[in-house]
Amino acid sequence: MKLTFLGTGTSCGVPTIGCHCYTCTSPDPHDKRLRCSALVETPRTRLLIDCGPDFRQQVMPLPFRRIDGILITHAHYDHMGGMDDVRPYCQFGEINVYADPTACRGLLEMLPYCFAEHRYPGVPAILLHEILPHQPFTIGDLRVTPFRVMHHDLPILGYRIEEVGGLKADAGGPPHTLVYITDMKTIDPAEAAYAQRCDVLVVNALRRQSHHSHQTLDDAVRFASHIGAPQTYLIHSSHDIGRHAEVNASLPATIQMAYDGQTVNI
Repeated sequence: MKLTFLGTGTSCGVPTIGCHCYTCTSPDPHDKRLRCSALVETPRTRLLIDCGPDFRQQVMPLPFRRIDGILITHAHYDHMGGMDDVRPYCQFGEINVYADPTACRGLLEMLPYCFAEHRYPGVPAILLHEILPHQPFTIGDLRVTPFRVMHHDLPILGYRIEEVGGLKADAGGPPHTLVYITDMKTIDPAEAAYAQRCDVLVVNALRRQSHHSHQTLDDAVRFASHIGAPQTYLIHSSHDIGRHAEVNASLPATIQMAYDGQTVNI
């Protein structure tokens, strides 16, 4: 299973429009962060996690092949504002989109023309699947289990993604497992159990200062240390967190900031 970070930034991206701060003026390409999205792939299956307004830019350099499913974490524009741009992929068939009831309503309101009884030619062919926490489903050779995290007072979804029938499982071991969480402020201990025993944890770290609806860098490090994954990658980071290289130098080797275009073999 391969994970590709398509975007690791917050809703404004980095550089932020009109900003000339230390991070936004960095010459390091690791400090250029598009809105959060990730691609999870096996030789058989390709899943997109969130489809924000930078989707077109993010996928242009990638091989053009079928997307088997899109997992939506929540109904905020920076996580689903690029859904209209999936239309070229409809030549492979309908686009299966998985979201909780709140995000499903958001998609229906944002893209009413995609779900009209009489759709005009060329609109994205989206097949919307309503999903609920703790109810796993399978897409190709990936098993997906949604669980609940809190984005301030908005319940949203994290995802536990396991490769079914990979080499590790074939050898009698547990499946390779990725846990992906974004925009989290808090998590109930019962929900955090769904993040345990994973190979790779991805979790949000907005900035160093407190925020009402997102984890700080310190919050993310504490959560990652509690989960104890062999490797944790931090995402959804604003310019306020600082420069990539300097933040990483202050973190344990097992907890690092991700960067746009980074690939991880799980």
